[in-house]
This record gives sequence, C-alpha cells and structure tokens, in this order.
Amino acid sequence: MEFDFAFFAVAAPAVAFAGLSKGGFGSGPAFMSSAILALVLEPSQALGIMLPLLMLMDVSALKPYWNKWDRIEAKRLILGSIPGVVLGAWLYQIANADLFRFLIGAMSVLFVFYQIAVARGVFRPKATKHGPAVGGFAGMVSGFTSFISHAGGPPSSIYLLSQRLDKTTYQATTVIVFWAINAFKFVPYAFLGIFSAQTFLADLYLAPFAVLGVWIGVKAHHAVPERLFFGFTYVMLLGTGTKLVFDALT
Repeated sequence: MEFDFAFFAVAAPAVAFAGLSKGGFGSGPAFMSSAILALVLEPSQALGIMLPLLMLMDVSALKPYWNKWDRIEAKRLILGSIPGVVLGAWLYQIANADLFRFLIGAMSVLFVFYQIAVARGVFRPKATKHGPAVGGFAGMVSGFTSFISHAGGPPSSIYLLSQRLDKTTYQATTVIVFWAINAFKFVPYAFLGIFSAQTFLADLYLAPFAVLGVWIGVKAHHAVPERLFFGFTYVMLLGTGTKLVFDALT
C-alpha cells in the first residue's frame, strides 16, 4: 500500500462521502467507500481501513442525534446483528479476494436496483409495522453484510422504513445501530488479521476526512434534498459495483 497522490485522490473523497452519508442520510450509501477503495486495494485492506474510520464516524454522529433514536427498533436490530456478525466472520475465513469483490459489487448493484424499484412503485416497504422477529432477522442480515462488506445499511433501511419513523428518528436509529454493529466487528477483524500497521496509518491520514464528512452530513440533514443526493450516489454505486463484479468474474 503506497500513500501517494493516487491513493488520497481515491480514498479521501470516498471516506468523506461515507461520513456525509452516516452523518445525515441514514448510512445506506456509506458502504460505497469500501467499494471504491476495493478498486485500488485488496478487499481485505479496504475493509480494514474503513472499519476504524466508520467507528470514528459513528462516535462523531452520536452527539447530534443522541437519544433521538427509537429504542425498541434499535434494540431489535442490534441484538439480531450479533449472529449475523458471527456468520460473517465464519464466511471470511473460507472466502477468497474475488468472492469479496463480487459480494461488495453485487451489494452495490442490488442496492441501486432496489431504490429504482421503490421509486417506480415496483416494490414498496410494507406500511404495517413489523414485530421483533422481522426486526431481529433484518439485524442479522445487516450484521452479516456489514461484516463482509460494510454494507449493512440496506437491510436495516428496508426494515426501518416499514416502521414509519420520522426522518430524524430514522437517522438517529441507524447511527446507534451501526455504532454497535461496528463495535461488534472490531475484535473478529483483529483476530482475522484484517488490520495491519499500514491500515492504521491510513486511518490516521484519513480521519480528518471522516470527521469532516460527518459534520457536513449533519448540517445537510435538514438542508439538502435527499432525492438529489441519492441520485448522484446511485449512479456512482452502479458503476463501481459493476466494475467490481466484472473484476471478480474475470
């Protein structure tokens, strides 16, 4: 891993974007940062760099959304995420780099198509509230996908949207949920050798961009139209995800 201009030209905007997403827009597109980094680094390096930065973003976003989350929904997702993280740790031990590229890319593409389907009315989150079993399952899927690709946002989003939360409660709930999930992931990542001296050095260089992104995201939460923000995000996700899937299969 070389900390040259090309690295920072890719990594700095990716990290700032993740912070922006986690700070103001429900954390869903934050996993795009891992997808972008995986274009220029090994997937394990991308995951190792991003987890401490995501944890820093989580802590930075806790204060502005403190105690504004839905306690019941957060508890369901957090408890459900624990077996998902365990399953993700097990899969990581038997998977290769191309599988991770495929998983990260496929999650990116599927997320975009999910949003298009919702926008066109092909798929709609259920209007009725779900019970603890559905919340626990959504948490398990989030824990699993978060472990393998930092892509736990979409499963949690589908569940939380069906619970009819207001915008800020929804945002605050994602903040506390992924603060917990990312904390759960740290020890398994360490034991699996995902972290290294180089990934931690990269984290030191990129930390200011993470904090700046969260700060901008919190400010933008009440100011920027979500449709415009996510429209740009989906285009980038689709292109990045398609490239990763192509690399994995060829």
